[in-house]
Amino acid sequence: MQWRFPWLRAMGVGMNSEIASLTLRALRRVLRATEIGSRQLASTTGLTPSQLLVLREIDTRGSAMPSAVAQTLQFSQATITAIVDRLVALGFVQRQRGERDKRQIHLTLLPDGSKALAGAPDPLQMRFIDRFDALPAWEQAMILAAAEKLAVLMDADTIDAAPLLDGGRIDRSEPH
Repeated sequence: MQWRFPWLRAMGVGMNSEIASLTLRALRRVLRATEIGSRQLASTTGLTPSQLLVLREIDTRGSAMPSAVAQTLQFSQATITAIVDRLVALGFVQRQRGERDKRQIHLTLLPDGSKALAGAPDPLQMRFIDRFDALPAWEQAMILAAAEKLAVLMDADTIDAAPLLDGGRIDRSEPH
C-alpha cells in the first residue's frame, strides 16, 4: 500500500496512526464546513443555523405552535422559546394567542422574516440531508455507526445534541 503521507512513515509512525491522522483531517473538514456555513448565513441574514431552521419550519406550516416546531426539529421547548424570543426581537416572527384557547401561542412569519428566508443560503445541513437520503440504507447505517463511534472515541457520546450542524449553542441569540 502506498502511503498518502510518506513523512509519517519517515517519523516512524505506523499505518494506524496515518489512518487516525486522515480521520482527524476529515473530521476537521466537516467542522470547518460547518463553521464556514454558519458564517455565510450570519453575514447574509444575521441568523444562526437554528434560527433559520425555526423560521423555515414556521414558514412551511404557515402558523405553528412552538411545541410542534420543537417536536419537528427535535429541540427542547426551552430552546425553541429562546430562539423565538430572538426572532420576535428581530421582527421576523410574531406570537399570537389562540382565539379559542388563550393559553395557546401561534407563531407566524412576518414580512422581514420572509425576506430573511429568501436571502438565506442553502444551509449545509439541508444539503447533507438531501445527499444522505439519496444513499442506500446500508451506507446510511455505516455512516451512522462511524459517527456514533467517533462520538464515543471523543468522549462526546453523552453530550445532548440536537440534529443540527452548528458549532455553538443552538439557543444563542447572536451568530458566531
